[in-house]
Amino acid sequence: MKHTRGAVRACAIGLGALMLVGVAGVAAAEENHGGGEVDVQVEIPEIAEPGVLAMTVASGATALVEEGSTGTVRQFTGSLPTVTVTDTRSAEEIPDGAAWYVIGTSSDFVGDAGQPAIDAGHLGWAPHLIDGGASGLVAEGERVDTVMDETAGDPFGLVDQELLALAWDSEDIAAEGQWTANADLFLRTPVTVAPGGYTATLTLSLFE
Repeated sequence: MKHTRGAVRACAIGLGALMLVGVAGVAAAEENHGGGEVDVQVEIPEIAEPGVLAMTVASGATALVEEGSTGTVRQFTGSLPTVTVTDTRSAEEIPDGAAWYVIGTSSDFVGDAGQPAIDAGHLGWAPHLIDGGASGLVAEGERVDTVMDETAGDPFGLVDQELLALAWDSEDIAAEGQWTANADLFLRTPVTVAPGGYTATLTLSLFE
């Protein structure tokens, strides 16, 4: 097989050489009767795309570890990966009165070995602004407690669209361009919860 491939390459090189000789022969036989030059110009403008409002999350996963459990409640804590809101729009591109906000909703925690699921009402959070800009027009959402807390209100836990952060007026803060927030996460369950691995999905959404 190696010899065959070598033969093919040799044939290809030989054919190319023959073709070049043929072209050179034709060129030598022709007489040049004049010529000219053409300048080719192009003006490439800057890309004029409208700005955008967007959200990114630093990581697609986080883990909770047991901390602060009592004789009646088991608690598992962790942190929401940093959420960044970026606005590249000019103030003129933003509708009057527009305001953006980020909300979060959790699914139930599903066991990896068929154990009963843990309802999303057992997961709470305490939002924190990392960088809210200098205007003071961006705020963090309120703490959301769980069904295991005596102070639990209605709704409780991240079962619905709970506020992580919001801007009071998108147009007024457009020049700042970027803001970041995260949250303390805490899962509280009865001490009778079945052991094992559990996974939930916390969905974050940016609206304006």
